[in-house]
Amino acid sequence: MDSKIVIYQIFTRLFGNKKTQLKINGNRNENGVGKFYDISNKALKEIKKLGITHIWYTGIIEHAIVEAYPENGMPNGNPLVIKGKAGSPYAIKDYYDVNPDLAVNISKRIQEFEDLIERTHKSGMKVIIDFVPNHLAREYYSDVKPKGIKDFGENDDKTKAFDPNNNFYYIPEHELELPEELKNKFPNLNYIEFPAKVTGNDQFTSSPSINDWYETVKLNYGIDILNNNMKHFTPIPDTWKKMEHILLYWAGKGVDGFRCDMAEMVPVEFWNWVIYQVKSKYKNIIFIAEIYNPGEYSNYVHFGNFDYLYDKMGLYDTLRAIVQNEKSAGEITGCWQNLRDLNKHMLRFLENHDEQRIASDHFAGDPWKALPAMVVSATLNTGPVMIYFGQEVGEPALGEPGFSGNDGRTSIFDYWNVPELQKWMNGGKFDDGLLSDEQRDLRNYYKRLLNLVNKNEAIFQGKFYDIMWYNQDDSKLNINKIYAYLRY
Repeated sequence: MDSKIVIYQIFTRLFGNKKTQLKINGNRNENGVGKFYDISNKALKEIKKLGITHIWYTGIIEHAIVEAYPENGMPNGNPLVIKGKAGSPYAIKDYYDVNPDLAVNISKRIQEFEDLIERTHKSGMKVIIDFVPNHLAREYYSDVKPKGIKDFGENDDKTKAFDPNNNFYYIPEHELELPEELKNKFPNLNYIEFPAKVTGNDQFTSSPSINDWYETVKLNYGIDILNNNMKHFTPIPDTWKKMEHILLYWAGKGVDGFRCDMAEMVPVEFWNWVIYQVKSKYKNIIFIAEIYNPGEYSNYVHFGNFDYLYDKMGLYDTLRAIVQNEKSAGEITGCWQNLRDLNKHMLRFLENHDEQRIASDHFAGDPWKALPAMVVSATLNTGPVMIYFGQEVGEPALGEPGFSGNDGRTSIFDYWNVPELQKWMNGGKFDDGLLSDEQRDLRNYYKRLLNLVNKNEAIFQGKFYDIMWYNQDDSKLNINKIYAYLRY
């Protein structure tokens, strides 16, 4: 390894949006939407200067949206089974297509994404996209799938709750009953699904609640969940083969890695099989697992073949609690000790699309307060580190966009903007032109830190030594506020 992996996550739909006067629950015409072409050569050049090696473009694969493009053969979606007008990027509508909102010319949308891949590669960075294997949108239909490929569920025996050859799980003889809150919100709409399919978050009921992933359908990987999780992996289930084809499709377009959504909700045996299949053709491709059960970490690395795992439940949670004065800095030692040989496989971060912004009142309320924690995230081990677009300029995610509340997160469901990032973008100049002096200083701090971890051998491939064991005397060092370690 000649550098540390440093990931810049971009929520693609929001990145290039220049609109500043927005409406709550506004549509794309009212509130604007970023395009592939907004991520210009200049933008990529400036991102690269931060010390970035990989860009994770979030929300690329086509997901369900309310107002689609009927004139281009892409029908509007039913709001009863879509969260927000812009929809969730994790309710996939077509695994072989890209979100049409991101294209200038809808009929050339896939070409426009391929152009973005090429621009990113020419700028010296690699491309990561989401792979969403556990669930898909209720209105899933692929209009650009390759010849000979059948849609999910097309050949299912819908009279059976479970069949190894089915792509979905069913509630036979029951119609889907959506939550009353949705029916009251859209009294003139109806959505019929018979028999009901099992909901994405493993709810084996025909009546999912408003807090369930009601807009999604669970995919069947050959595990009879209601029958003691009995496994049916021989012969290879049809869902496995379909997903292998999808991964190879995107790898063939030049994608360099996949961030795998809710990877632990899919059997580790599938990952063992499919990652081997993909890497046998694309040996340098990387797989990152979104995973939250530390008891499964070793299994998903050593048997599942993942390169990297989210370090959310360990280091992120600990660092956040330290920043909020709820834990001692001395507790960081336990984070790496508990992981043992897995440390090099952990992806560290303080922000992503699921978590609250550092600068929001829900977290630190001040982007500077978390910089010591960011240093730990970036330098604790040789594994990758990630920042979320706007983190480097102190984006606080203020306001209530619509479907998302004022919760300290940048909405993934609404047509919205990222105001502090817009100041760096400066109408497409990407020259810091509208940033305050303090924001420029913050961004320069991130630039110095990320270039250090990217280029310093002690950090990207060197060894680690925790010296907190020697510093237990509070009169010499405040172990609640200071964490000391060596990289050499």
